[in-house]
Amino acid sequence: MWDFSVGRSVSIMMRTWPFIVFRMIVYFGITVAYIMATGTGASVGYGVGHISTDPDGPMSFALWGGVVGFGVVSIAVYWIREYILYVLKAGHIAVMVHLIDGHDVPDGQGQIAYAKEVVTQRFAEANILFVIDQLVKGAIRAITGLIGGIAAFLPIPGLSGIVSFINTVIRLSLTYVDEIILGYNIRINSSSPFETARQGVVLYAQNGKRMVKNAVWLAVIMWGVSFVIFLLMLAPAAAILWVMPGRLAGWAFVLAIVFAWAFKAAFIEPFAIASLMQVYFDTIEGQVPNPEWDQRLAEASSKFRELRDKALGSFGGSRWDAPRAA
Repeated sequence: MWDFSVGRSVSIMMRTWPFIVFRMIVYFGITVAYIMATGTGASVGYGVGHISTDPDGPMSFALWGGVVGFGVVSIAVYWIREYILYVLKAGHIAVMVHLIDGHDVPDGQGQIAYAKEVVTQRFAEANILFVIDQLVKGAIRAITGLIGGIAAFLPIPGLSGIVSFINTVIRLSLTYVDEIILGYNIRINSSSPFETARQGVVLYAQNGKRMVKNAVWLAVIMWGVSFVIFLLMLAPAAAILWVMPGRLAGWAFVLAIVFAWAFKAAFIEPFAIASLMQVYFDTIEGQVPNPEWDQRLAEASSKFRELRDKALGSFGGSRWDAPRAA
């Protein structure tokens, strides 16, 4: 089935509990912001609606007020995504990497300060990490096609429709590959993050079948758990909206999705990342990036070409050194 240890992933999550708490504060804080903004927008819209001559004005304005409030928070979350990546995700990954490699890390709140120092050493500015993250995400999209997608696993003729659907599932399962490459970047203690990211993507691609298999298993687990959470969150979301003015019952569905997203980001994502890093680090042990895969990725992905260009323009970017643990 899969090649990661569920027990080890859970153990890593427990040992990084300060970051789990940090994630809870951030993501559930965002959820509260959504609820407050939607409720405030609905209340303002409901009040404004009473001024109109339309008998359905209050309800209509309440609905649009809720939409505006939800949209404002969504825009805010979009703009702070770089900060979340740099401070929260990268820091958590740094500690996970050290634990996977058997290194000691501080206990308690000192763990967050320790992780921030590690990340700052690798990426002096948040925008550098963000650029690398976006380039890696773009490059990863080409890997599914290069390894043949599900056709590489199930070469059965006459199933093109099913194969196309499953290939879509595979592409969606690659959500956390950029975090895995970030973990690789931190692990080898590189002074050239663009070059290391380039190597990490190539190593992932040349081991694509094994990595994608585990990513798909994790995606199935995560989607299943997230769907159960969504169903459980429908009732409290509906209860919250019941006290708001206007016809906002349909928003219970939306808020339940937000609740499920927050739970997934706080608890399920760290489990997936810890699991995939286990598989990735074990798989690439002793390997060096294959120049042929580097060329294939460059031909298939403009984002990888951009990543390679930035790597070649940085210190050591033209060399293919063997990966080494820090």
